[in-house]
Amino acid sequence: MDELRDRALKHADGRLTQTPVPRVTITRDSARTPMIAGIYEPMLCLVLQGSKCAIIGDRALHYDRASYFVASIEVPGACQIVEAAPDHPYLALALTLDIAVVSDIILTMPDLPPPADGPGFGISPVTPELADAWLRLVKLFDKPADIPVMAPMLEREIIYRLLQGPYGPALRQLVVSDSRLCQIRRAIGHIRENFDKTITVEMLACIAGMSPSVFHKHFKDVTAMSPIQYQKKLRLHEARRRLLADPGDTARVAFSVGYESATQFSREYARQFGQSPARDAGRLRGRRQEASELLEG
Repeated sequence: MDELRDRALKHADGRLTQTPVPRVTITRDSARTPMIAGIYEPMLCLVLQGSKCAIIGDRALHYDRASYFVASIEVPGACQIVEAAPDHPYLALALTLDIAVVSDIILTMPDLPPPADGPGFGISPVTPELADAWLRLVKLFDKPADIPVMAPMLEREIIYRLLQGPYGPALRQLVVSDSRLCQIRRAIGHIRENFDKTITVEMLACIAGMSPSVFHKHFKDVTAMSPIQYQKKLRLHEARRRLLADPGDTARVAFSVGYESATQFSREYARQFGQSPARDAGRLRGRRQEASELLEG
């Protein structure tokens, strides 16, 4: 882990570095951060120095260099770097999961037990095998000519190690068409495509192929929030993005993301982000990269 940290630190350029290896980023931060909200995509985050806290629904996850974070679904959340200093910066590696690669590896793993139901995210201890695979991948940063051939193999090894860990069953659910997670992801896809429209639990349950009561329970088990809470968070995140991209009438933005009341929108926005829409957007314009960068790792 020390060598992995030193090599990643050498290549870290600013807060977020897109490395030569596809889908792999380095996050470096020399100070604690406030809690920042955003959307997690399927990913693996390996902390090499410092520590971080993620809040997803009603669950708080704390992880450091002894553990890694993995998300197998798209889920709104918030995170905060809690341990970082100029002489001891927070440092992490992140890999965006390619579901096609995950699926291909699962098909080559024989005699796997049926995937178990459970949350679509979590933390797990770092194993020597996982750290070793990451180290060999990071060494490729200094050998760009080797990346096209070696990086895909090492990415597969990292995912293979994930599949062998405690959250392997959650990842395996991604490729089983009738698994609970796969059914919930179909509903999540519909919410994300229609976040600004009226959506009912009954409608989502039909898409997932479950009864409304069973769907509601499993949705909350997977995402740590209800379907309506999930949609509300998507609306607020999209409203925030629109306010940053095109500052203007708050009421217009509220209506554009599906709210019928500008007052309700402002109240829920302040509850989610800690400030009124106009004040929050003004604060973030000076550091508009921060929200997206922090969730990368």
